[in-house]
Amino acid sequence: MAPAIRLGARTNLALLGLMAIAFVTGWVAFAFGSGPSRWSLMLHATGGVAIILLLPWKSMIARRGVGRPRPRRWLSMVFSALVLVSLAAGFAHSTGIFVYAGPLSAMEVHVGAALVAVPLAIWHVVARRIRLRPTDLSRRAILRGVLVVGGAAAAYGSSELVVRAAGLPGRERRFTGSYEAGSFDPASMPVSSWMFDAIPEVDANAWKLHVGEREISYDELLAFDDRVTCTLDCTGGFYSTQEWSGVRLDRMIGTSSRPTVRVISHTGYDRRFPIGEAGKLLLATRFGGQTLDAGHGFPARLVAPDRRGFWWVKWVVAIQVEDFPYWWQSPYPLQ
Repeated sequence: MAPAIRLGARTNLALLGLMAIAFVTGWVAFAFGSGPSRWSLMLHATGGVAIILLLPWKSMIARRGVGRPRPRRWLSMVFSALVLVSLAAGFAHSTGIFVYAGPLSAMEVHVGAALVAVPLAIWHVVARRIRLRPTDLSRRAILRGVLVVGGAAAAYGSSELVVRAAGLPGRERRFTGSYEAGSFDPASMPVSSWMFDAIPEVDANAWKLHVGEREISYDELLAFDDRVTCTLDCTGGFYSTQEWSGVRLDRMIGTSSRPTVRVISHTGYDRRFPIGEAGKLLLATRFGGQTLDAGHGFPARLVAPDRRGFWWVKWVVAIQVEDFPYWWQSPYPLQ
């Protein structure tokens, strides 16, 4: 029985480590709209496949545990179900078998299930403590771990080849994992907001943009026609390339020795950027030659090239130059 118990401990330890890696790499991928996202997603997917490869061993551990009376066993069952749902939704999204179902996307199901599972994972670790022994980190144990990860990497690479050979929708994914939607067609571009940010109704006649001590009206803002063609890549699982028109932020704020520019929404949502990026940031009033609609940020929204969608602040009401460093904020908005 002892070897079986140690195998169970090692399996649980490996699963814990893999889930931690999957969680971290998933959020790193969300943070970038450029190269780092690609590598992080590859590690994320490899970790997910490795978890699947260990499920047969975990199922044997679970069957042994079913026969033991333990309090709050139902929490372990909910935790297991959430992990399986997250894995299934991630697989469905990556292959394109299931991308959208009504208001939810497979990516949102994947991420949502993982987030709900986090507190249960912490509880599970505390309630089912793993007692490590020197043999659990022996050369043989490490070699087994390397083989599992290597097998997972090979399986992930093979699955990508199968997706392309079979002509599945997943072959069209961007390097961030997102699917194209409504590029150069504003009417077809999906509407999305971070978390629970509701779409406000803004009266353009009463709206004012506050830039430092100045106030700029909507008509004054419309007079600018700086343009940039770039891609909004939403963490909900889609991307859309549009031509955006408006005014560059460096033209709005002028020269400043302060390190940070902060963009604030009508809803209170905000993001900070290094002052050196002001020349790349655009406060857009139009896309595809037409005025923004409410869902896409009317009367003005930020366009932040090479950043994921949650940096593209909508319904902008203020632009401030600050002494705080740009990283003095939550990596992901808390509202």
